[in-house]
Amino acid sequence: MSRAAAFAPYALVSILHVVALGTGWADGSTWTKPLLMPALFLALVLAVPMRRSRLLVVTALAIVCSWAGDVLLETPGDVGFLLGLGAFLLAHLAYIALFVGPLRERRIPLGTLTFLGWWGALVLVLAPDAGPLLVPVALYGIVLAGSGATAFGANRFVAIGALVFLASDTLLAFRLFRPDFDPWQIDAIIMLLYTAGQGLIVWGAVTRARTVPSRPVG
Repeated sequence: MSRAAAFAPYALVSILHVVALGTGWADGSTWTKPLLMPALFLALVLAVPMRRSRLLVVTALAIVCSWAGDVLLETPGDVGFLLGLGAFLLAHLAYIALFVGPLRERRIPLGTLTFLGWWGALVLVLAPDAGPLLVPVALYGIVLAGSGATAFGANRFVAIGALVFLASDTLLAFRLFRPDFDPWQIDAIIMLLYTAGQGLIVWGAVTRARTVPSRPVG
């Protein structure tokens, strides 16, 4: 199956979800969000050759953890937030394993150390309002920074996707912990960046799987 056909359901669900958020259609955004990652999982399975088992399994693990994060973050209270944050932390650890393993194409540029600066600045900005959640948020942030940095050793789709994903999470952090941060359509913008970032990462993984010859066994 072509990549475009495999990703079509994910693109459709993503568009519906972002439009539902943008128009205030609460019921629409409620039922489309849990479908996002299953649609992306379907795209992965349909588009990646089965011989790429390691790439397929690690990418699938990242998607499944992301789905758990999507669902758990909808649970009210700090417990749901922490569980969702933990699920996304596992997703980014899986992505790091993917970026430094099956998807690695080049050395990680030294310039990616700037991600540490992003992390430090974010922690400083969120510290006054995050309260007891600052430590888990800071831990998640350093893993997210590692995911963004290691993605630059992969192809351009993966690198751009990781950067867009990081932008989505940065805006979400401001949305959650800065009471004065409430730009127009911020929820739709966050999810637009999130779905685009995830889609680009997996598109990059599929591209790698379909263009690089398999290594012979033995």
